[in-house]
Amino acid sequence: MIDRKLTGPKPKTQMPKGACDTQMHMYLPGYSWREDGRGVPAEPLPTPAMYRQAMGWLGIDRVVITQGNGHAMDNSSLLACVAEMGDCARGVAVITGETPDAEMARLSAGGIVGARIMDLPGGAVGLDQLEAVDARAQAAGWMMAVQFDGTALPELEPRLAALKSNWVLDHHGKIFGGVTPEHVAVIKRLIDGGRCWFKFAGCYEATTTSGPDYPDIAALSREIGAHAPERIVWGTNWPHNAAGRTEDYPDDAHLLDLAMSWLPDEAAQRQVLVENPQKLYGFPTLD
Repeated sequence: MIDRKLTGPKPKTQMPKGACDTQMHMYLPGYSWREDGRGVPAEPLPTPAMYRQAMGWLGIDRVVITQGNGHAMDNSSLLACVAEMGDCARGVAVITGETPDAEMARLSAGGIVGARIMDLPGGAVGLDQLEAVDARAQAAGWMMAVQFDGTALPELEPRLAALKSNWVLDHHGKIFGGVTPEHVAVIKRLIDGGRCWFKFAGCYEATTTSGPDYPDIAALSREIGAHAPERIVWGTNWPHNAAGRTEDYPDDAHLLDLAMSWLPDEAAQRQVLVENPQKLYGFPTLD
């Protein structure tokens, strides 16, 4: 059991109308988990009702729900959660290059707008299917969320630069070997290529230093934030599945304020929180 903090002092960040959390997981009871138990969240189950409390606390209006590793290739819980959340939600599912057109249409009708590549332990679909999933995503008008050990970014740059879908480099790139000037240059070139976005989320999963301020992630994020605030999105990474104990559970308000401090000004914050998610995930434009 873990005590997830769902309320508390408000963040210092003044959240604009339409602020969107683009990286999180939620679950509903009654859906089976993968047999090996990987990726299954700690009890109590992090449900839509719980997340709505966190939305109210942080000032979030919209959400992109990502398929959790605990359900592997079965998107049923994800679809149910998107339906439960309603018009404020979109989903990122797990597919392969062999996913039939009829299933792609069913997922799209259920609010799915993206495909997940997760090339780390527990991931359902890895980089070996990158191009095949890209082809299916492009045909459906979807984006992709791509996660891997970013230490290999220089070697992977040609493949990533050739992607035809809009795609997000997840979790600050997860450069586990340590960020170098070459990594930063690769990320900037990918962004400048026109299809790559960069996600501020789960800094504690990407750092080679430590909290509460994660100086290595801060330095990288500030540089990308100054370079292209119009190509950054943000997420809570709720319910922080890597935290196995209550004492390890992060403060979402602090993480929000920290991420916003890496952007140059309030105009950039609005881009990251509202305008960029509208473009990337297909939310209606606000008046």
